[in-house]
Amino acid sequence: MRTKQVNLLITLVAVALFSFSCFCIYRITQTNNQLINCRNHILEFKENMLHLRNKTEKNSQEMKVLNRMKYEITKREILSGNLVAQKADILNKNETVSNTFEDLKFFFPHLRKEGRIYPDVIIGKGKTGVSFALGISTVNRGNYSYLKQTLTSVVSRMTLSQEKDSVVIVLVADSNEDYLHSVVKMITKKFKRQVRSGSLEVISIPAFLYSSMLNAKHLAEASQKLASWRIKQVLDFCILMLYAQPKAKYYLQLEDDIIAKEMYFTKITDFVGNISSNNWFFIEFSMLGFIGKLFRSEDLTHFVRFFLMFYKEKPIDWLLNDIFRVKVCDTGEDLRNCMKRKKQIRIQYKPSLFQHVGIHSSFPRKEQYEKKI
Repeated sequence: MRTKQVNLLITLVAVALFSFSCFCIYRITQTNNQLINCRNHILEFKENMLHLRNKTEKNSQEMKVLNRMKYEITKREILSGNLVAQKADILNKNETVSNTFEDLKFFFPHLRKEGRIYPDVIIGKGKTGVSFALGISTVNRGNYSYLKQTLTSVVSRMTLSQEKDSVVIVLVADSNEDYLHSVVKMITKKFKRQVRSGSLEVISIPAFLYSSMLNAKHLAEASQKLASWRIKQVLDFCILMLYAQPKAKYYLQLEDDIIAKEMYFTKITDFVGNISSNNWFFIEFSMLGFIGKLFRSEDLTHFVRFFLMFYKEKPIDWLLNDIFRVKVCDTGEDLRNCMKRKKQIRIQYKPSLFQHVGIHSSFPRKEQYEKKI
């Protein structure tokens, strides 16, 4: 009996041990599976993290590239905006000039098909806001030239402050390209400081401007050449005056064969500053032709329009007398009364500040010996 109980007990213990072993084996197996799964998850997580890091680095590089592109685009937009602003500013500054030159289309129908009318600026820095603009028109005189002598006297007899407050404009009114090049070469070599500072400019007239303006076919050949020369001279002066108008408060007309006297610029500025009345029409610092005539720049458009109405009829200095009579003398008025008012508004400075020295005229084979001004 006792043996049976022991055997049963042994059997129960064996069964319990077997069950426990099975349980342990199951748990161990399950734990191993969990560990494997955990390890797999960890490996998958590391792989995802590595992929995410690579993706982040790639995105970072792409962001750097995008930011650089954005910077460059913004920079270009700013520069482009500045250029547009500068161009707009230039156009605004030249608006008066451009509109004034547009008046030429009213008088010359062949210009209406052209775009913006403006002289060719060969040398110039766009100097504006000065007190005086001095205009000199020059043409080829063959073997004779007075331009260097003229410019030397004009610019050398200014102080540095006077030079800073003025601009000298040379209009090469000649279709001869060789002459234009010779003038530019002479000026850039002889007047370096004035060119660098913008106080000396050189402009030329586009060929299309005069294509049909110089005809005088109703005259004999010799008279026709002289008439065409006079017509062109009037037009040259008009172009020069229109170009100079927005640059300065006053405009002084000179020619390319004169000598400016000592202290001429100081005497002009002092004389203009001491005029008590502001009702003057123009001031003559020379009695000869169109030399030494000083105008208020704001009045130049009115003078030019009058000159263009009658440019084929008379030389420009004669037209200057005509416009005076039209503007000042009343219809039917006694000429003596008109002449009295003339002295008040057409002011003459004496003695002359400019000496005419050119013997060989800009008109071919013509000589002139009138020097006393």
